[in-house]
Amino acid sequence: MTRKIVVTSGKGGVGKTTVLANLGLRFALAGKRVCMIDADVGLNNLDMVTACENLVVYDLADCIEGRCRPKQALIQTRISKNAYVLPSFHTISGVQFSFDSFSDLIEGLSTSFDFILIDCPAGIGESFRRAVYSADEALLVTTPHLSSLRDADKVLANLRGMKIGSVKLVVNRVRGDLVATNRVISPEDIEKTLKCKIAGIIPEDDNAFLCNAGEIPPESPSYKAFKLLARNLVLDKYKAYDYAKDYRGFLGGIRRVLKRSL
Repeated sequence: MTRKIVVTSGKGGVGKTTVLANLGLRFALAGKRVCMIDADVGLNNLDMVTACENLVVYDLADCIEGRCRPKQALIQTRISKNAYVLPSFHTISGVQFSFDSFSDLIEGLSTSFDFILIDCPAGIGESFRRAVYSADEALLVTTPHLSSLRDADKVLANLRGMKIGSVKLVVNRVRGDLVATNRVISPEDIEKTLKCKIAGIIPEDDNAFLCNAGEIPPESPSYKAFKLLARNLVLDKYKAYDYAKDYRGFLGGIRRVLKRSL
């Protein structure tokens, strides 16, 4: 049975699309067939994060308006033959589409994939509700910042009101040095505050910023964290990435000082 997961956030800039793309490619590299759909019509960039922007022929608007079949719009990623991207609108478009038309499109694709990941617009507007309407599960991406947590709490209330079967958190851009010195809220406290299970913790890592999705070096902290997140979701086991291990003890104290001086 295909798992349809919407990846959303309360505010922009928390790394939602980066999380979705790296998660999707981790699934694909583990042998799962994955379709990543960009439902963020206003600020779409999933094709850029997956390095597919120069391969776009058809997009979501073409599918909705019947100019192509959905499978004609899919772009196979160069990282894995198992991962495909359905890009969002690439022109200023007046296309209006209903909840049901988007849901029908996803249902038509679901027979060919193990996972369908839906990149949802941030916030709680109509585009958010349309993306969520088509999913069975949700991943809510947040960061350890109070403004992000406040917005995440609002989104979480909406997700629960829409009766999504499973809602889990991904805490992104976690700095272990700041958590170790109690300068920011820890992922564990975020889990308790929002009363929502954490599926994964992604540390702050320059490689996640500099590299296209799926190309993060294996020795990087974020590579290990994304791999663990994918494993958690596949196996329904929740082993958290140890984001603070390098900042404990005597040597950890030295690393914290060096980190602050950079």
